[in-house]
Amino acid sequence: MDRIDRKILNLLQQDASRTNVALADEVGLSPSSCLRRVRRLHRTGIIDRIVAILKPGKTDRRLKALVTVELELHGEHHMRRFLDRAVREEAVVHAYAVTGEVDVFLILRLRDMEEFDTLCDKLFRDQNNVARFNTMMVIRTAKEDTAIQV
Repeated sequence: MDRIDRKILNLLQQDASRTNVALADEVGLSPSSCLRRVRRLHRTGIIDRIVAILKPGKTDRRLKALVTVELELHGEHHMRRFLDRAVREEAVVHAYAVTGEVDVFLILRLRDMEEFDTLCDKLFRDQNNVARFNTMMVIRTAKEDTAIQV
């Protein structure tokens, strides 16, 4: 990956809807050369996917919750079982196995507290190997960026 690839990646992370012609112009390449590079970045897996990022306040999922989870039983099998269950839930937008005092960190996008209560029953209460969970509701977002500078 060279300087031009990094510039392409940074520009696409800012706005992936720009045309290939506009992107090529910004990085100083012909459109065909730029398109070949973008396709290679996709093919090699550096670009995972291209998505639209929504404004949560304009959707019906305005509440954001951060949840730490301590599992009762440890080991890969128990971790995998819990994570498999969590990622199937629509409200779970991020699910991480982590190091430290907790085992799992979840980020949720919720419609309301009723949805959260239902999710708690499904994930944290009904014999799902959860010893404890702690929830923090986000009241203000100072920064939320998806870009990884390269």
